[in-house]
Amino acid sequence: MDKRIIAIGGGEIKNKTTLEIDRYIANLAKEHAGDKRANALFIGTASHDSMPYFNSFRKTYTSVFDIKAEVALLVYGEMDLERVKSKIDMADCIYIGGGDTVYMLEKWKEVGLTELLIKAYNDGKIICGLSAGAICWFETMYTDYQIMRGESADYTLIKGLGVLKGTCTPHFNEREKDFTENMIINQIPRAFAIENDAAIEFVNGDFSRAISSGGKAYEMINENGNIIKKEL
Repeated sequence: MDKRIIAIGGGEIKNKTTLEIDRYIANLAKEHAGDKRANALFIGTASHDSMPYFNSFRKTYTSVFDIKAEVALLVYGEMDLERVKSKIDMADCIYIGGGDTVYMLEKWKEVGLTELLIKAYNDGKIICGLSAGAICWFETMYTDYQIMRGESADYTLIKGLGVLKGTCTPHFNEREKDFTENMIINQIPRAFAIENDAAIEFVNGDFSRAISSGGKAYEMINENGNIIKKEL
């Protein structure tokens, strides 16, 4: 079975700005489910398990696409790892929400979720995520976690999970200038840049396609300090 990751650059699921991307994900989940009703698991660790965020996810995936929506709660100890594992086992699709990327990865490591998610990916479950939930799969992430915490006014390049090769930034329409400068300063040879309401899909580790709900995605190539922006 193919291994898929769909990385969404940003957008508001509450306002259905990513609806065409969600439709694509929902169709994949239904294919994965076969004859049974598809099941999507929302993991909102990066937003500290925001229930309004999950409710917005459920309103789209259940009300619009008739997919059963489940949630994994890790932040405040409501669910132990075995219960979360059972939800992962039942899921056709796992959706990682946006928020504080570094907090999310630290919490996953603390509770033992990282290995379960990578196993789910390797088992062929459809993995998707927005912003923090998109960039975490890459070797290097361009993240605003310090800005979110009020610690700095700068974006930061940090190590991701490394399931996908290269560097990725979300919200590219909001940070193109800063990211381009960082590519030059840090001599990043190649990166993926995803605008809000856009996504890129990887199949078996390789880029497959861009998906738009109004936004665009790019491959950024650094040729001796000259950044070439190629629309995907």
